[in-house]
Amino acid sequence: MVATDNAHKPGKMASFDLMVYLKARQKLCEDALDKSLPMSYPDKIYESMRYSLLAGGKRLRPILCLATCEMMGGTIEMSMPTACAVEMIHTMSLIHDDLPAMDNDDYRRGKLTNHKIYGDDIAILAGDGLLAYAFEYVATRTQNVPLDRLLQVVARLGRAVGAAGLVGGQVVDLESEGKSDTTLETLTFIHNHKTGALLEACVVCGGIIAGASPDDIQKLTRYSQNIGLAFQIIDDILDITATNEQLGKTAGKDQKAQKVTYPKLWGLEESQKQAEKLIEEACTELNSYGEKAQPLIALAHFITSRNH
Repeated sequence: MVATDNAHKPGKMASFDLMVYLKARQKLCEDALDKSLPMSYPDKIYESMRYSLLAGGKRLRPILCLATCEMMGGTIEMSMPTACAVEMIHTMSLIHDDLPAMDNDDYRRGKLTNHKIYGDDIAILAGDGLLAYAFEYVATRTQNVPLDRLLQVVARLGRAVGAAGLVGGQVVDLESEGKSDTTLETLTFIHNHKTGALLEACVVCGGIIAGASPDDIQKLTRYSQNIGLAFQIIDDILDITATNEQLGKTAGKDQKAQKVTYPKLWGLEESQKQAEKLIEEACTELNSYGEKAQPLIALAHFITSRNH
């Protein structure tokens, strides 16, 4: 993996080391997540929730939330509860997505999936517990943020995870399995909702916490929608080109499930080009923020250069 994507932005990016930034922010997020969910009774459900929440990963979603808040003049302390909440919601979606009734996967982030360790029943409840706790955590742990902003954050998170967001995308995804006539429009709907909605919430909520203006919110929305779609295109490519070890989960599942993907519609080369085009368009939205936008620009390029 290339540490920085300086070649894309030689003038602006030369002084920014993404790998150093990611390592520091990942450590902050890991510590905060560990503290956010201490063990309690009944032990089994807390152990199951912690198993998946603390299973590692890039922590891209909480880092995007923190980076946006900082870019808009806020602080890590203001946005960390929301950053933890989006990772709890994301973890819930992974636990449920891996269940036999959904994508039926045995591995996630290189480890056995939650239901393989604790059973389907506890895995479902662990996902439910994380989803509910995410909203409690935002509401009770956020400090020094006006209540009207906090209310907007809660509403956006709810929309991102519900039928208008992640759940709706998952339903259409399940309905499209095995259908060779899935259109580009349907595929884009699936991923804008299943993947993009939560990524958008991460970015936009980070901005809202810091007091972003309506114009700022529009720019952040366009940025996040573009990186969300690029993220999924790269995921589709990696499902074909990466190994189980690189992915930390079973490779080739899209093909086995007869899912229509971007590479299937466009081919690998064109899919990569489309992802890179989306990233360039996303970064253009941040031009007015100058050097403060360096982390978000670097994170956007990281999405298309990753190999896992």
